[in-house]
Amino acid sequence: MITTATPIATRDEKDSMGVRQVPADVYYGIQALRGSENFPMTGIKPAQQYPEAIWAFSQIKKAAATVNMELGMLDPTDREMNDKIGNALIQGCNEMAEGTYDDQFIVDVYQGGTGTSNHMNCNEILANRANEILGFPKGEYTPVQPNDHPNFGQSTNDVTPTVLRLTFLKRHAKLVESVTLLENTFRDKETEFKDVLICGRTHMQDAVPMTLGQQMGAYAQALADAREKLEVASENLHYIGLGASALGTGINTHKEYRPRVVKYLSEYTGMALKQAKDYFQLTSSFGHFSDYSAAMRSVAIELEKITHDVKLYSSGPKTGIGELILPSLQPGSSIMPGKVNPVLPELMNQVSYAVQGNDLTISLCCQNGQWQLNVMMPMILIKVTESQQLLTNGLREYANHCIAGLTPNMEFIEHRMNYSTILLTALNPFIGYANAAAIGKLVLNEGMTVREAALSMDMTDKFGNKIDNKRLDEILSVDAMTQPNMG
Repeated sequence: MITTATPIATRDEKDSMGVRQVPADVYYGIQALRGSENFPMTGIKPAQQYPEAIWAFSQIKKAAATVNMELGMLDPTDREMNDKIGNALIQGCNEMAEGTYDDQFIVDVYQGGTGTSNHMNCNEILANRANEILGFPKGEYTPVQPNDHPNFGQSTNDVTPTVLRLTFLKRHAKLVESVTLLENTFRDKETEFKDVLICGRTHMQDAVPMTLGQQMGAYAQALADAREKLEVASENLHYIGLGASALGTGINTHKEYRPRVVKYLSEYTGMALKQAKDYFQLTSSFGHFSDYSAAMRSVAIELEKITHDVKLYSSGPKTGIGELILPSLQPGSSIMPGKVNPVLPELMNQVSYAVQGNDLTISLCCQNGQWQLNVMMPMILIKVTESQQLLTNGLREYANHCIAGLTPNMEFIEHRMNYSTILLTALNPFIGYANAAAIGKLVLNEGMTVREAALSMDMTDKFGNKIDNKRLDEILSVDAMTQPNMG
């Protein structure tokens, strides 16, 4: 039996390039349709990659509609209709903020044209919804027209950079929360391991003693410094260029628009937003985005260094260093029974590489703005949000399911410390270099522990104290060997 598909009901829409058929029941329009056809890149839509950007569009359009309604710009000849259009647009913006129209943003996240397709997709949704609220059909764009009403006094060139700023700020708090969580988890380990003496290593060789807690504290402080860079970089994201219009001149905007739109946008978003210091700067220079990405790169670099260390400390576990025991999360091999791999540290390596790679892409995009505009905003939006998501989720999982469960392998650690010549460095100031070297020979040639070898030599230190167990306890104590101990 042959069946035929039921035809989809359509409506005709017209733009400057001609007439196209658009599904009758959708809120997007002809320009979004063209964009979806022009950029068949990944199949990833805005709601999948950066739903916060849709929220940002809704808040920007709500603030603009509020100001333009107050100033009588939506219908200068009819105040009643002006207010009806404004209130209908605001209702549509509130619905958009709640995710009602997520599926109506249909253009692939990879797109050309400064993000104009995304922007017009938003304008078409709001115009169609406003007309529907006012009792008019979708697609006819009367009395509300996408370019003339939700977009009044605006341009993709000032709206899209603001979308980026709000989106990054919306995600920023969770990112900082995850960095802080990992930082604090290492602080907890700093306290927990404060008396666990390990061999410090330089050049991948044994050096001098330190505590495992001191190493954990170093990781925590490195993350704290990286977090501060993030916080500093985020401050410039609060400057808003709405009212720049196409270039920064503010053409086609009301004289009161700039301060009012930032005031309402701050109120609606709950963010402490500020007017641009220079409107031309914020349409052409994206140094603020590059700075923020660089701060995320700093987090990634610290993460990479820490993760390499964790993998080395936990390597083996019998034939490697094996001084740290990681939580067992899953079987590590399809062929080797009992093997458990450091899967979360391995994931963190990949997260770090991705963030650093994204930063290079973002840097190239930010420097590639010619004259009064940078057209690379779609890629910047993709890569910054991707880095934010990878770090936010990755650091949280790493803290909760790996670092929080770290335990020292005391059997390995104590055995190595007892037989390690690194203890000779601590003895050297008290018994002299020659005596320390003699003890080292006994340790290496006779299989003695450092303590056994020192006691066998029946000596006194430079201060006239007999080298016995009590004196060795003092010289080789954790505190004596891991902080300034002379004078």
